[in-house]
Amino acid sequence: MTRWIVRAVEPHDHDRWRELFAAYRDFYKLAPDDNVLDTVWGWLTDSSHEVRGLVAENPSDGTVAGIAHYRTFARPSTAGTGLFLDDLFTDPAARGQGAGRALIEGVVERARVDGTTKVRWITAPGNANARRLYDSVASVRWVVYDLDP
Repeated sequence: MTRWIVRAVEPHDHDRWRELFAAYRDFYKLAPDDNVLDTVWGWLTDSSHEVRGLVAENPSDGTVAGIAHYRTFARPSTAGTGLFLDDLFTDPAARGQGAGRALIEGVVERARVDGTTKVRWITAPGNANARRLYDSVASVRWVVYDLDP
């Protein structure tokens, strides 16, 4: 299994990040939208924005094979904070090589450093490949509802 370098998104990652985030959106059947890609990239490169990003880089060739976006959220029930993992995507050609797990571990390490008390995320019920990984590192504790205003 590859030992991935997990690091913050950097400006030179733009083109590869864009490919991976577009593929993530396609996986979830979201229409292609350059405005979304440009907006999220702007968030990731703005140090004052709440959304942060990580990449999983293969140390043997420098290829970025995965991305993760996360942000801090308040936890009023505990008077603490957590990190919410919004998006996690690994290039299909690199799946099963540990990049997704390394990115989750990277977010968990950020949570430890930041002093947050929880890392939380959601996925689609039918996303069986991702759920196998998620079930091996975390537990299902909540049901999520969406309501579009």
